Amino acid sequence: MNPQDPASPHDLASMHDPASLEARARRLDETDPLPALRGEFLIPPAPGGTHEEAAYFAGNSLGLQPRSVAGLLREELDDWARLAVEGHTQARRPWADYHELLREPAARLVGARPHEVVAMNSLTVNLHLMMASFYRPAGTRTRIVIEDAAFPSDSYAVASQAVHHGLDPAATVVRLKPRPGEDNLRTEDVVGFLEREGGTVALLMLGGVNYLTGQLMDMPAITKAGRAAGAVVGWDLAHAAGNVPLRLHDWDVDFAAWCTYKYLNSGPGAVAGCFVHERHVRDASVPKLSGWWGTDPSVRFRMDPDIAPPPSADAWQLSNPPVLALAPVLASLEIFDRVGMDALRARSERLTGYLASRLAPIGGVQIITPADPAARGSQLSLRVADAGGLVRRLARTHGVIADAREPDVVRLAPVPLYCTFHDCHRAAEALGDLV
Repeated sequence: MNPQDPASPHDLASMHDPASLEARARRLDETDPLPALRGEFLIPPAPGGTHEEAAYFAGNSLGLQPRSVAGLLREELDDWARLAVEGHTQARRPWADYHELLREPAARLVGARPHEVVAMNSLTVNLHLMMASFYRPAGTRTRIVIEDAAFPSDSYAVASQAVHHGLDPAATVVRLKPRPGEDNLRTEDVVGFLEREGGTVALLMLGGVNYLTGQLMDMPAITKAGRAAGAVVGWDLAHAAGNVPLRLHDWDVDFAAWCTYKYLNSGPGAVAGCFVHERHVRDASVPKLSGWWGTDPSVRFRMDPDIAPPPSADAWQLSNPPVLALAPVLASLEIFDRVGMDALRARSERLTGYLASRLAPIGGVQIITPADPAARGSQLSLRVADAGGLVRRLARTHGVIADAREPDVVRLAPVPLYCTFHDCHRAAEALGDLV
């Protein structure tokens, strides 16, 4: 039954009967067009022995481990033991070119051309490398625009870039705020700001999906407005990569960076990804901070003192690829390549819609994520009292793993690869019991 369909008295009664609600959740799992790939991931046990497995809704902080990761790591360790330095050229997956294995699947994931992406570093390091190239304050065009609810690392990074250029962060960094009484930015307000004040903006760098509210920004419209205003447009895709379909090349984004340990399930602190539009990678005049691995591989081992950067995002690489850290990313990208982001997005909307319908009647819970499925990722953020205490009780008494952003936001991420409708049922029942 759709939550908005007319309901018979029997239906209305079953909507409040836990057994009927649980049976419906299990039917949805059995009939979903894309069942959860739960068997391909290691699901942690439920805290406190409440269930055999946790209902895991913290994939927007750290994704679960794919079962294939251990085998890939073991192969690299075995090659290291067997070949030592010769593994750079003779391993099953030669280490010197290991990052090349990730190029095409990463490009498909974010809607890019292969030469526009590279796996390297961590997210904020990549953002700094991008800003070293593309934040070029001059004259009255000096401002950096972010959202007021940006992840703290982005706030710190852009403020430090302003200082690096001898500017006052308080005057340089613009933090776009929602309208009074609202939790999410409106696209028309972002576009309106750029139309009015875009001539002062050197860099627009927003989060594709906001970490706090789960709002999915209208990236094509905002990118178009930013570029029309003469600004460079970059995106922090920490909560968007592996969560929503992306078309970075077609949207004409200047640069983007993302981490891989959240929706991309590549392990804590996993190697991040970076996108640079081909109009920049083919422009030798773009300044960049350089390192050994940013020179053309055909001349890399000549050990020349002068760099010869290739016409690709690889020109922003600094060091040789960390193979043991890239192996989990490779394992994860294989899953995304096999399933496809469009199918995952459709399942995400079904899961999140179902969870929203179950949470709506609970008193004391306000969903601050946009109600429109097209305007949110695979996340529902709830405003509740004592968010931290509630998250601890959810885990301890119900085996539901979520996370809190103090003082009053609980985030639930029904990740479509491994979360189920029954997980959503458990979360809703647990919140109904505790709130």
